[in-house]
Amino acid sequence: MLESPDLDNPKETVTKAKNNRRHKATAGATTRDFPTWHAFNHLLGFELVRVHRDGLTIQCQVRPELLNSAGAVHGGVTASLADAAVGSALQHHFGGTRRFTTVELKINYFRPVTEGRLRARSRLVRIGSRICVGQVDLSDGHRRSVGLAIVTYMLLDVPPAAS
Repeated sequence: MLESPDLDNPKETVTKAKNNRRHKATAGATTRDFPTWHAFNHLLGFELVRVHRDGLTIQCQVRPELLNSAGAVHGGVTASLADAAVGSALQHHFGGTRRFTTVELKINYFRPVTEGRLRARSRLVRIGSRICVGQVDLSDGHRRSVGLAIVTYMLLDVPPAAS
């Protein structure tokens, strides 16, 4: 279960997330752990909703510290959620055996999200030998479309040799 970040003591929250990540790395992390694998994602409150055949859905609860000056979820939170949705889908696809990094993220914002939750439904569009591309449909708590993202990842390691 995701523990809420302690915003009055961010260093302690980050330390807890790092320790939790180290434990999971040695104990064998599950797909449910992927969205909060990084302390930054944990601070934003990302959580897994569902695993799909071609991707997964993650979400975050809208809270005051995630809002911009206009009272809507900050675009950086939305972009981070889209990035984490594709990254978590890749982590699940490769079973945690590959390393990768974001090389491009394109996002279109359709409407602001001011309350409830923000969801990101990722689909792995292409998995190549070096480049992977995912599409993310962003929606609010009422299932209205609020944006669309395309995220490109680069694989950093050579795949394990087949036996």
